Amino acid sequence: MTAFDYAAHDGLGLAALVARGEVSPVELVDAAIERIERHNGALNAVVHRAYDEARRTAAGALPDGPFRGVPFLIKDLARRVAGWPCSMGSRFAETAPATDDSVLVARYRAAGLVLLGTTNTPEFGIPGVTQRLGLCTNPWNPAHTPGGSSGGSAAAVASGMVPMAHASDGMGSIRIPAACCGLVGLKPTRERNPSDPDGRWRVSGLYVDHIVCRSVRDSAAMLDATGYPQAASPYPAPPKAGPYLAELGRAPGRLRITWSSQAPHGRPIDPEIERALQATAALLASLGHDVQPGGLRADVLGLYLAARTMLAAGFAADIKGLVARIGREPGDDELGPLARRNYEAGLRVGGADAIAAVERVRALSWQILEQFETIDVLLTPVLGTPPPLTDDLDPLAGDLRAFDRRTAASFPFTAPFNMTGQPSISLPLAESATGLPIGMMFTARYGDEATLFRLAAQLEQARPWADRRPAIWG
Repeated sequence: MTAFDYAAHDGLGLAALVARGEVSPVELVDAAIERIERHNGALNAVVHRAYDEARRTAAGALPDGPFRGVPFLIKDLARRVAGWPCSMGSRFAETAPATDDSVLVARYRAAGLVLLGTTNTPEFGIPGVTQRLGLCTNPWNPAHTPGGSSGGSAAAVASGMVPMAHASDGMGSIRIPAACCGLVGLKPTRERNPSDPDGRWRVSGLYVDHIVCRSVRDSAAMLDATGYPQAASPYPAPPKAGPYLAELGRAPGRLRITWSSQAPHGRPIDPEIERALQATAALLASLGHDVQPGGLRADVLGLYLAARTMLAAGFAADIKGLVARIGREPGDDELGPLARRNYEAGLRVGGADAIAAVERVRALSWQILEQFETIDVLLTPVLGTPPPLTDDLDPLAGDLRAFDRRTAASFPFTAPFNMTGQPSISLPLAESATGLPIGMMFTARYGDEATLFRLAAQLEQARPWADRRPAIWG
């Protein structure tokens, strides 16, 4: 099987080849390794390789799951893989090899996936770019960022190393890289996928896990395989009506869709993004949906400010946990500028202020959630600009105020739906004049991934993206 044949298939397509005996899991692993070794020097997407382990796994008795034999990568951020280290993109936080798998990783294995290694992530997953332990670049144009914090996973999938990869999202970290790299990126409902009882970085309820991938059906099938409640979970997501994969064959009906380019900072978005948004709204209307301009009637800026206090306090608590484990404070060169600033800011937040921020986030989230009683889907862009140049968003350059301004301009739309917990998906429905992907974001009511999957399948058919290829590909 040639490398081109391998990369032409999505995850379910590769699993079907294995099921029919047309290719073996070992051959798939070798094809993935060949592609990683060919392109990783330019992209720096994969930071830990476990090739020998993957070949042994592929040659053994794999579970008969929906992705049996399919190569897969894990984001290097707070998910344990037995025998693998985890750095969380930090010189201070790297751990000894884990002794067991996290719950989600165990479910990936049960789905038949073969784990190959881990993907690049920024320090503690903080910014929307992937740069700390080496710059990760975008396969469409390496001068541009693949986004963050799941930038390594997105670069690996977009370049055809693997058909899909693990990703996580705390303020947009699935949807931003998906938009930058021309992929499908669903942030599921809060707690749809399992969290570990001892999982730091998730205490705020903002963080969720899923994948970045090239097809809607892979996203649906993977959430079917992993997205069911843990027996002891105190906060399970609302139950689904049936398999998400089955939703793709159902028409979405006439949806009430509101679209908006209103960003919390109040400034206009890039004209290319505005045109892509309006074209998407017109496409939805042509498909029979009730499409109206509008926007969130909520204090979104206040929501950001409250979340900033809450996250700073949580981050300081997490670093204190690392300090207790390691036995010392981080050295001057062991935290990057963003992590250092966030740690010191969190230490200044008192307990009463932290609780007040949590309560403020909850109250303002209700303002947003109530609006979905009268609409089915909110359409916005994912980014306010085309994928930024890496030089324009460098978190290590030292001018953090300039970095903050540019980050706000590029990534203004995703974070509110981490705070509300709603499902939200990025779809690669447009491209810039220079050929960079532009993602459109669709957000549904709490617990309603089914509507998003039906709509995404309709859009995938109406405006296909499977044949688009980045510069770094074959």
